[in-house]
Amino acid sequence: MAQGELALIVGAGAGLSASLARQCASAGMRVALAARHLDKLAQLKKETGAQAFACDATDTAQVEALFAMIDAPTLVVYNPSYRVRGAFLELDRDEVRRTLMVTAYGGFLVAQAALKRMLPRKSGSLFFTGASASVKGYAESAPFAMGKFALRGLAQSLAREMGPKGIHVAHFVIDGGIARNTEGKLDPEAIAKTYLDVHRQERSAWSLEVDLRPWVEKF
Repeated sequence: MAQGELALIVGAGAGLSASLARQCASAGMRVALAARHLDKLAQLKKETGAQAFACDATDTAQVEALFAMIDAPTLVVYNPSYRVRGAFLELDRDEVRRTLMVTAYGGFLVAQAALKRMLPRKSGSLFFTGASASVKGYAESAPFAMGKFALRGLAQSLAREMGPKGIHVAHFVIDGGIARNTEGKLDPEAIAKTYLDVHRQERSAWSLEVDLRPWVEKF
């Protein structure tokens, strides 16, 4: 991994995004973290030497401002999600809209801004974090499935459009609960390592979709 590469993690916080930040820093990459609230990132900044930026990924102006403040990133990971659960006829419409905005529309905004910076170099990786709901719509979870299905569709479309232009687009189905050092759960450090492995792939054998689950997970 070359020195000086920049990894941008959008939707940073504890869990997977923190593990991604640590793995990228350990690999010699510079790290930028973006989140709506920066107070939760203080410790992670110390650990990784990352820069942190306040950004609501559903706000076009804030996304553009974020990318204007950083160098052109080598790796961008879109990690935010939001969900509302409940019986379909009882769902709050504003909460459903927010679920779709955060889970899918924000991915569109970040992808558009990232690709503007990657295409002139004809290189870069753009990764989207999915979930079990990316491929299975569960009962009383329609909004989350709608958002995650949309994000997966965005990744597939972009991979076909941008792959021939040198940009590696990939979607990760995280099929199971995430927890460190917990039997039967996905370890976020192991997930993060897989993201970096995919980032390092030779373009003759790029992955579009990787699904990850613990050995006990049913699918």
